[in-house]
Amino acid sequence: MKVTEHFRKAESTLFSIEILPPLKGASIQTIFDGIDPLIEFNPSFIDVTYHREEYIFRKNKKGDLRRVKIRKRPGTVGISAAIQARYKIDTVPHIICGGFSLEETENALLDLHFLGINNVLALQGDMIKADGIFVPHPDGHYYASELVEQIVSMNKGKYLDNDLQNVDPTDYCIGVAGYPEKHFESADAVTDLANLKRKVDAGAEYIVTQMFFDNRKYFNFVNACREIGITVPIIPGIKSIASKSQLEVLPRIFYVNLPEDLRKAVEQCKDNDAVKQVGVEWAIQQSKELIDFGVKCLHFYTMGRSEQTRAIAKAIF
Repeated sequence: MKVTEHFRKAESTLFSIEILPPLKGASIQTIFDGIDPLIEFNPSFIDVTYHREEYIFRKNKKGDLRRVKIRKRPGTVGISAAIQARYKIDTVPHIICGGFSLEETENALLDLHFLGINNVLALQGDMIKADGIFVPHPDGHYYASELVEQIVSMNKGKYLDNDLQNVDPTDYCIGVAGYPEKHFESADAVTDLANLKRKVDAGAEYIVTQMFFDNRKYFNFVNACREIGITVPIIPGIKSIASKSQLEVLPRIFYVNLPEDLRKAVEQCKDNDAVKQVGVEWAIQQSKELIDFGVKCLHFYTMGRSEQTRAIAKAIF
């Protein structure tokens, strides 16, 4: 079932989660172990992230250094198929611009289509750390809006090879990302919203937000989107604080702000077990307020761990 169909049929706020593929070499069981404790809350869909290639330097036999491309977390397509087969729950694999040519993107989408997966989240993807800026594949997309356009074309039966005959169209429901506190590369909030509207106008059917810890950021974001004509569902992304180090890590990596009350509560904790409890309680209050606001779904970033998300879901659902 498409994500948007879940929204239309829902009689109350839905529950969904996002997971990370395991590091290369780990078993699929690590994924199942993270999902199993959450099944009783009936997740409507499960997002599976995709991660950019990275570069490392290795010595050859002569002792010279050479740059080698690696992917630390491969397997998004296979994991998505495995989850649907095991749990009969719809999956939403992330499709990114970075590192892929148009043909590679088309082939990945065809593989998903053959596997019976009809939801995707279209993203630009992270930059390679060594580059410092986002660098697209020479034959790929720079903007997520361009990726959305390619997926929409495939939904219309238009492939890269115009000479193909008797082409079957795909049938993807397309989600995109939104940033209540602005994407870090955008010059300002107005520009960022214009870029988001471009993705929706290209064919995106819903938006999932970056994590945020102050609901006012989300409420203001939704209002700003509606004012410029973005009418698709906007799903809030929720992450619970799990350690003191995240006070510095989350703002630096995800470009989000932490409310002073939350920061102080975490700083006063004696250990990370206490921090997790603070994170759970904060997310529960966030969730209750968002449900009262009328959100169609609460989307939880589990980061491969289910303990805190389970505690939140138990209090909410």
